[in-house]
Amino acid sequence: MNLYRSARAVAGASGDDMIDWQSAADAAKAVTEPGSLELEPGEREAFARDVREAREAIRTVSGVDFDVPDSIEIQNRHHWMDANIATFERVMGTLEEQVPAGAFPGVARTINTGTMTVLLAFLGRNVLGQYDPLLLANDPEETHALYFVRPNILGAAEKLEVDANRFRRWIAFHEVTHAAEFGAAPWLSDHLEERMEEGIAKLSDGSLDRASFQELDAAMTVVEGYAELLMDHAFDDEYADLRRKLDARRQGRGPLQKLFRRLLGLGLKERQYERGKHFFETVVENRDLETAALVWEGPENLPTQDELDAPTMWLQRVDR
Repeated sequence: MNLYRSARAVAGASGDDMIDWQSAADAAKAVTEPGSLELEPGEREAFARDVREAREAIRTVSGVDFDVPDSIEIQNRHHWMDANIATFERVMGTLEEQVPAGAFPGVARTINTGTMTVLLAFLGRNVLGQYDPLLLANDPEETHALYFVRPNILGAAEKLEVDANRFRRWIAFHEVTHAAEFGAAPWLSDHLEERMEEGIAKLSDGSLDRASFQELDAAMTVVEGYAELLMDHAFDDEYADLRRKLDARRQGRGPLQKLFRRLLGLGLKERQYERGKHFFETVVENRDLETAALVWEGPENLPTQDELDAPTMWLQRVDR
């Protein structure tokens, strides 16, 4: 860890954008240990096997036909930052196009670069796995990517006092459920991105597009809830203890970590998970898994905010 090198990178932020992305990445890596990528014998194949078996299990229980990337990436923390910097830049690019530079663009750029450095470093130390869909990909022609941040997986397994192989397999299943969702709904990436861009554009005009943000929240609630539904039916081991220990670990974090989680919307993600899980559990209790998959037939089949809290209303609308 090199705080001086990180501070120099932020102080040297330059360019015409609101954030100097390369400086933010350099600064974040300077204060974050990359972690080891010295794989144990057979470990790479174990990652690949977990993904293959997760795909087959999820295909079987969901009836959804989808693929996962031909290859997976086993990363350290610095690799993850490099892979995601273009994603963050694209998200913020929409805002940069709408917001004027202001009277002191150099000062604002330095502050923004420092803020992004802190958030990028926090994420780099905490992300376990990631399915990177076409949404927010740097090149629309790129294939989707499946990342595993090995140092974070091993570190979390040790802190939670759980078997590292079992924990790795659980993470693999969770990320492959997201691959199933985006495979079942080719329109989903564009839908999410459009809602985000519409909401940001309105914010830059000084107004709030509640409809766009509510639609985005509803869609992400469905994404998180359906993933948990598939996990419940596809994972070939008990995992209630893993979820319980992870939740306990989140609750036990310090004030600064909790602040970062709020800034990153991670508390919102947990609410989406709980709300979405309840929605799909109710749908399956009243119908079946096949009916639950109707959400992916088109954006018109996504539940509204009201329907998320009253799943029978959604069933009456789409299951005819």
